[in-house]
Amino acid sequence: MALIKPFKGIRPPREIAKQVSSRPYDVLNSQEARDEAQGNPMSLYHIIKPEINFPVGTDEHDPRVYQSALDNFNDFRKKGWLVQDNEEHYYIYAQTMNNRTQYGLVVAASVDDYMTGRIKKHELTRRDKEEDRMKHVRITNANIEPVFFAYPHRDDLNAIIQKITATEPEYDFISDLDGFGHTFWVINDRDTINQITDIFKHIPYLYIADGHHRSAAAALVGNEKRLQNPNHRGDEEYNYFLAVCFPDDQLNIIDYNRVVSDLNGMSSQDFLNALSADFEIEKKGTDIYKPDRLHNFSLYLDGEWYSLTARQGRYDDNDPIGVLDVTISSDLILRKLLGITDLRSDKRIDFVGGIRGLGELKRRVDSGEMRVALALYPVTMKQLMDIADSGNIMPPKTTWFEPKLRSGLIIHELV
Repeated sequence: MALIKPFKGIRPPREIAKQVSSRPYDVLNSQEARDEAQGNPMSLYHIIKPEINFPVGTDEHDPRVYQSALDNFNDFRKKGWLVQDNEEHYYIYAQTMNNRTQYGLVVAASVDDYMTGRIKKHELTRRDKEEDRMKHVRITNANIEPVFFAYPHRDDLNAIIQKITATEPEYDFISDLDGFGHTFWVINDRDTINQITDIFKHIPYLYIADGHHRSAAAALVGNEKRLQNPNHRGDEEYNYFLAVCFPDDQLNIIDYNRVVSDLNGMSSQDFLNALSADFEIEKKGTDIYKPDRLHNFSLYLDGEWYSLTARQGRYDDNDPIGVLDVTISSDLILRKLLGITDLRSDKRIDFVGGIRGLGELKRRVDSGEMRVALALYPVTMKQLMDIADSGNIMPPKTTWFEPKLRSGLIIHELV
């Protein structure tokens, strides 16, 4: 069973929700955050990317930077830019991209569920990134940004969500940056709140879709507070962290592609010849080619696009990890031919979210910055959940969810 609870959200007044909200801290760099926040003192970047409050070049891990996050969080509250609800609620957060809408329930998820594996992971986390977010959670004593969960869809929850979203929302705006829609409802009815809590008791697992480092940091800080409290009861707010839970049938994973700076000493023809041992190769010309099925890849090299299809026997459809195209490409192209053994640390490779389109791959190769680009067919939600259920971990940079959750619409305080 998945344990969730309602909570007293801290959130902006309706009329300034758009100005306060921001992209997540980890999808842009400090300069991009600085640019987006320019002229907007209400931007959440002053809390989640607090290095922008200091001169350019200031180390984002400087203790003064973390202190600035707390100072600004307190200042936002004093100025009424963030206000805590008087009662505990669940909330609904809808995102619209390309005329397609997905509806998430905003909940306080259980630290115990994370620690015991009822909240399932599909990626490894890095300790340095965990510690950065842990410092942020510790000093603000809050989950400023939510994590993105998926759950096996249920008709009873869908019916509740449809009923509530037929009413007037609390927030409803379109982001100027990307044109995505963000709509938000507050669930006030106590019976409905209790019903949602009870339904989740019949959901065996929740799945982290996006936000593995935020999840780990939130749960670890919650566990720290538990150990530090001699009067711990188990119902304290630090036993929970902020999550938005979406039904799996509404989510769409898009491609996560690769660009590499060199061919590991090979000529273009030598590289293509070596590829032919494991892939059927078809030249597609100068028009962008997008993979159209599993085990089909798109390669861009020397101004030409190629279709690569993995040959039979080069993968195992019964292996939940081995069947992934990211595994096939990592094993047979990146490692075997290009000598890239660690996707997390090798400086010769970079990753491009599919939201940027395959034209971005072409641009980076044509500019001379990169030598070759590889586009992959996206992972499915079923693959993600099967891997999480099996206890396996996906290779790095496998999934890209879009749209990203907007930060600043709701905050969960740990007291």
